[in-house]
Formats: sequence, structure tokens, C-alpha cells
Amino acid sequence: MMIPVRCFACGKPVAHLWEQYKEMVAKGEDRKKALDQLGLERYCC
Repeated sequence: MMIPVRCFACGKPVAHLWEQYKEMVAKGEDRKKALDQLGLERYCC
């Protein structure tokens, strides 16, 4: 899956978080909680 380098709406860098996110979800972490812990709390990201 191709992950954008930056959020299309606000321009925040997001690509560097993809591997961490996949690992957290694979370990059973809730998706919303994983995104919050990675600092992706904006609706657009």
C-alpha cells in the first residue's frame, strides 16, 4: 500500500509513522489508540 508522504489536507508528514502503526496494530493495539499515540489526532490525518 502506498502511503502519502504528507497529509493531503494539512501537509503534516505522515509516511514515517506507517511502520510503527502497522506494528502496533499487529500487536493488538486499538487503531484509534495507535493513531493517537503516534500524534495523528487531526481529523484530516
